[in-house]
Amino acid sequence: VQLQASGGGLVQAAGSLRLACTASGLSVSDYTMGWFREAPGKEREFVAAIKWSGDSTGYGESVKGRFTISKDNAKNTVYLQMNSLKPEDTADYYCASGTKWYESGQFSPTNFRSWGQGTLVTVSS
Repeated sequence: VQLQASGGGLVQAAGSLRLACTASGLSVSDYTMGWFREAPGKEREFVAAIKWSGDSTGYGESVKGRFTISKDNAKNTVYLQMNSLKPEDTADYYCASGTKWYESGQFSPTNFRSWGQGTLVTVSS
């Protein structure tokens, strides 16, 4: 299984970025897919997740209303649209795959089995 994250970069506060996570070795239509982030000196934080069926999503409190997770099964890719970015959104962003969906829509890193490499998002003030 490989999860390839891309789309990170430098953006000004209030700007937008779209991250992509392209999977190989698994189908995003069969797994819960998630995004996490890790800032220097901080624990890995849940950002968003989408159920294999695509009909349920969940978000971390700090990104609700600003970030949107989606996927394209034909491209086997999961996206994270990030709007109204803030300097505190600066972090390495990771995508991950898991086998369970929790109706709370809230997840921890231990809920995910496979991880991609991070893509760095830097938001300047």
